[in-house]
Amino acid sequence: MDWFKRKKQNLQPTQKTELPDGLWIKCENCGEIIYKKELEKRLWVCPKCDYHFRISSKQYIDILFDEGSFEEFNADMMSTDPLNFTDSKPYSEKYKATVKKTGLKEAVITGTAKLEKHPVVGAIMDFKFLGGSMGSVVGEKVARAVDKALDLKVPMIILSSSGGARMHEGVLSLMQMAKTSAKLARLAENKIPYISILTNPTTGGTTASYAMLGDINLAEPGALIGFAGPRVIKQTIGQDLPPGFQRSEFVQEHGFLDMIVHRHQLKQRVAALLDFFEHQNPH
Repeated sequence: MDWFKRKKQNLQPTQKTELPDGLWIKCENCGEIIYKKELEKRLWVCPKCDYHFRISSKQYIDILFDEGSFEEFNADMMSTDPLNFTDSKPYSEKYKATVKKTGLKEAVITGTAKLEKHPVVGAIMDFKFLGGSMGSVVGEKVARAVDKALDLKVPMIILSSSGGARMHEGVLSLMQMAKTSAKLARLAENKIPYISILTNPTTGGTTASYAMLGDINLAEPGALIGFAGPRVIKQTIGQDLPPGFQRSEFVQEHGFLDMIVHRHQLKQRVAALLDFFEHQNPH
């Protein structure tokens, strides 16, 4: 019965063809496996369920502003460690490691730019820098960006992606809420438009200050928006939360957002708003 016998070499597994790492990405929402280059072409939006992946500040700059028009200012501002704060490791060490890992110097990039030929000032936050937390330098950079918009008499755009105030800096971080809010009030007094764009997530002190103070508040679909997180609220009130709680759609339904804008239409929608404001208040 030789035909039942197998040669030893046939028992060895066939050699696998390995795919290079990073070619495919799994959607965090629906589990779809997506070719990375296809996802990049779609501005990091899942082709199956429309889930908006979290992206960097530099990617948002490329999406929002006219090519080559963004000119950064206050690029070298960096936080210190005023409280000598230490948890699992000193804040100063954690900060330096984040700078090295991300290539950023802070959780917000500010600059002048053009958006469909409209001159604007932009402040674009980045969640990968310490959770997009608002420390004293983030607050100062946003405040200076508002001053620049006042000087140039051009609209202000802030794109938020943040876990809230940077508690490593204690009350100095919390003071940024009042400082940035006071600066934005000057824009309103001078009839200079401010458009706020909320992305996933926008929470804590950022939500409680400049993120919700826009003349127009926009958000990407499905973004987590709130002050305290859902888990904390559930534990506090001792009740189950309604479906979709603190997501963009829920927040808009309860009157805190003007519109939800798909990332593919974000630039065009903001440009249309700038057209509207320009006709309402021509210089």
